[in-house]
Amino acid sequence: MKRAAIGAASLSPALSLKGHTKPTTAKQSGSNPIGVSTYSYWGFRREKFRPIEKCIDLAASQGFDGVEILQVQMHDFSPAYLQKLKRHAFINGIDLMGLSTHQDFVDPDPYKRRHNIEQTIFYIRQAHALGIPTIRINTGRWGTSKNFDELMANRGIEPVLEGHTEEQGFQWVIDSIGKLVTEAQSAGVILGLENHWGLGLTPEGVMRIVDAINSPWLKVTLDTGNFLEDPYKRLEKLANHTVLLQAKTYYGGGRWYTLKLDYDRIAQIMRKANYRGWISLEFEGKEDPVSGCDKSIKLLRKAFA
Repeated sequence: MKRAAIGAASLSPALSLKGHTKPTTAKQSGSNPIGVSTYSYWGFRREKFRPIEKCIDLAASQGFDGVEILQVQMHDFSPAYLQKLKRHAFINGIDLMGLSTHQDFVDPDPYKRRHNIEQTIFYIRQAHALGIPTIRINTGRWGTSKNFDELMANRGIEPVLEGHTEEQGFQWVIDSIGKLVTEAQSAGVILGLENHWGLGLTPEGVMRIVDAINSPWLKVTLDTGNFLEDPYKRLEKLANHTVLLQAKTYYGGGRWYTLKLDYDRIAQIMRKANYRGWISLEFEGKEDPVSGCDKSIKLLRKAFA
C-alpha cells in the first residue's frame, strides 16, 4: 500500500516543528513508513492529549511519518473541521494514513446491525474527506462479558449469547461487512478487518470473513498485540493480507497485559510477505506517552529498516 495522497509533504522537504528536523523518512530510505495512532497519546484517559491537532504536533516533533486517527477521539465531524485537520497535517509534514473505527455487527437485532452499517459508511466518508486510504473495522463481540476488564481477564474469550450460535454471529458479520465494500470502493478507502476481540480473535476467524466477502476492498489491519498466545505463528497467517500493521508497545507495563514482542522477528515475517505499507504505533504502556512513543519509534525504525 502506497503512502496516502494527503502526504504531499513526501514530495517536498518535510516541514519542522519548533526547529525539529525529522529523520530520514521511510520513503527515502526504502524501509516501512512509521506512523503513530492518536490513541498512543490519548489512550481514552489523558484529556490533555485528546485534541487531534496536538497529537499531530507531537507526532511531527517526534519524527513520525504519519498519524492514524482514532475516530472516537474526534470532537467535530464537519467538513470544515476535517479540512482543517488535513491542512494541519500537511503543513507539519505528516500523512494521515489511517482511521481507526469501532462497530459491532455481532448482534441478533437487524436494526442495530443496520445502524452499525450506516455508521461505518459515515466513517468511510470521513476517511475519504481526510484523504485517508484505509480504516480499521471490527467484527464486534457478543457482549456477554461484564466489562472490558473482565474480557481481558478471560484472555479475550467470552461465551456466545444465550439462544444463538457462533455460526449465526459469523453470518451477521459477513452480511454486514459485505454491504460496505461497494461504498469503500466508491470512496477509494480499503477496509481493514482487525484481529480484535470477538469473532476476530483468531486468524482463522478473520480470514473466514475476509474470504467469504472476497473483495479487494476488504483486507486485514494486523495488530501485533492482540494474539496473546503463539503471536508469531498467528501474525504470519495474516501477513499476506495486511494493509496496515498496528504495532503495540508496553513501556512502563501494560494496562491489562504486557507482551514481550520481538519486533525484529515481526519485521522478518512482514518482509517475507512483501509488506511495504505503514507501521502504526499503538503505545499501550503506563509510562508517559511522549517518552513511551519516543522509545517506540526508535525500536520500530530499527526493526523495520
